[in-house]
Amino acid sequence: MPTVPSILGFGAIAIDDIVYVDQPLSAGKGKVLQSARAFGGNVATALAAVVRLGGTAGFVGWLGSAADDAVLRDLVASGVETAFAPRHPDARPVRSRITVGSDGERFIAYDDDAMLGTAPDFPDDILSHATVLIVDSYAIRSLDVVARARDLGLAILGDIEWSNGPATERLIALCDHLILPLGFARTATGCRSPAEMLDALWLPSRSAVVLTDGGRGVYYRGREETGLWHLPPHRVVVVDSTGAGDCFHGAYAHALTRGADTAGRVAFAAAAAALSITGRGGREALPTDDQVTELLASTNAPSAVELKMRMSILEHSLKLSEEIFRR
Repeated sequence: MPTVPSILGFGAIAIDDIVYVDQPLSAGKGKVLQSARAFGGNVATALAAVVRLGGTAGFVGWLGSAADDAVLRDLVASGVETAFAPRHPDARPVRSRITVGSDGERFIAYDDDAMLGTAPDFPDDILSHATVLIVDSYAIRSLDVVARARDLGLAILGDIEWSNGPATERLIALCDHLILPLGFARTATGCRSPAEMLDALWLPSRSAVVLTDGGRGVYYRGREETGLWHLPPHRVVVVDSTGAGDCFHGAYAHALTRGADTAGRVAFAAAAAALSITGRGGREALPTDDQVTELLASTNAPSAVELKMRMSILEHSLKLSEEIFRR
C-alpha cells in the first residue's frame, strides 16, 4: 500500500464542457471562439494544485470501480493518489457546462446528481497519517468522517459555497480553516462588510477565516494575528477564472503543511490562484512552487493592509456612550 499523502480530500469531482465566447457574459450573447472538455471539481482541482506545487495529495471520495474510469485516469495523471478512495459501480462525476466570457468571468451550469462524500466507515488509520483534510459543501453527506478527522488532529479546510441548512452549519463549525467566497459569507452571516463577516464567522476553535473576492482580493483573520486584514489582488492578465478558488484552497493547504502562518498561507494561495487564471480551464495554468515564489518576490506584489472598520465601530460606540453619560 502506498504512503498516505499529507493532504487528503473528498467532494466534488467534475467533467466540465467549457465554451469560450467573444463577449463578456453581461452582453447576453456572443460568438463561440473555442470549446473544450476538462476535468474539474473543487476538491479534485485543489488536490491537483497541491501536487503541481510539490506536495502530496490523495482523493478519498467515491470513485467508479472500472479500471478505465476517465475521472480515475485523470487523477492519476495529475499525480493525485487514489489508492485509498472507496469504489462503487454507481459513482460518477458531476457534469458541468461552463461559459467563459471575454473578460474571464464564467457561468457554471451543473448536474450534481452523483455519489459525493465518502464511505461512512472510512478508516481512521488512513486519516490519522494525514495532516490536512480538504472538503467542500458536499461533505454534509459525510459529516461523521469530517468530525473523526478533526478529532484525530487533522486541519479541516472547508471550501463551502452553498448551504443545506443545519447540516451545512455543522460542517462550517467543524472547519478550523474556513475559506469561503465572499458572496456566500454575506448570505451565511447576513453581514454587509468583510470585517463584520470575519467577526461573525470566527470561533475560538478556528485557526483562520478567509474570504475570497475574486478581482478584489482576499480578506482574512487568523489566530496568530491581531486584527482583520485585506490582501489586494495580483495584477495578471485574466484568461479564465475557472478553478481559481480551488487552486487557492490547494495552495493554502500546501502552505499549511509547510508551517506558514496565516498571512503567509493567504499570500501564497492568492499568488497561486492569480497565476492559475492566466490559462484556460481549471488546470492548464496551475503553477509550480517556483512560479509562485517568483510572483511573490515581484515588485508589484501586493501587501496586506489592516481593516480599520472594527475599530471605527468601537470608537463610534464609545462616543455614543460618552454622549449618553453626559446627558
